Amino acid sequence: MTRHQTSHAPLWVFGYGSLMWNPEFPYAERVQATLTGYHRSFCMWSIHHRGTEADPGLVLALDPAEQAACCGLAFRVAEEHRAKTLADLRERELVSSAYLEVWREIALADGRRVEAVTYIVDTDHVQYTGALPLERQAEVIARAVGGRGPNTEYLYNTAAHLGELGIEDADLRWLCNRVRELAR
Repeated sequence: MTRHQTSHAPLWVFGYGSLMWNPEFPYAERVQATLTGYHRSFCMWSIHHRGTEADPGLVLALDPAEQAACCGLAFRVAEEHRAKTLADLRERELVSSAYLEVWREIALADGRRVEAVTYIVDTDHVQYTGALPLERQAEVIARAVGGRGPNTEYLYNTAAHLGELGIEDADLRWLCNRVRELAR
């Protein structure tokens, strides 16, 4: 069920990929958070930021999955930055309509539960890959480059930030090791 946040509630943004290490918006608070019902996955072709239409890369998306939980970061945005932050996020995240902007309840590490805007994959969109084998993901990530740089940079930065936060993601760890092997 998609919920829409009321305008009087604080704006929270849930980040699980590049938003964690490159939010590109001012925030008043940053807290580890968990979103249930989704898992972080390289399940979206990137034709703008980390690849091209001719040679797509892969980016992370929240893929729905029962019993899943995704750990990431929640950012609270000060009211005076609300409108610009939402506009900037929409320009960045909705560039090809492969993400859906939704409001979901997240659990903050300090016990609070808040509604947050987040971007989940549209499983009916042509850029949705479904569950690609990890080896295929590694092959794509090792070679793709887009408008925001190499796909490898996206993978390594995300994995490094998850590590700094103490968040374990076995698939990303495996991908980092395999992509480094392929790059040799």
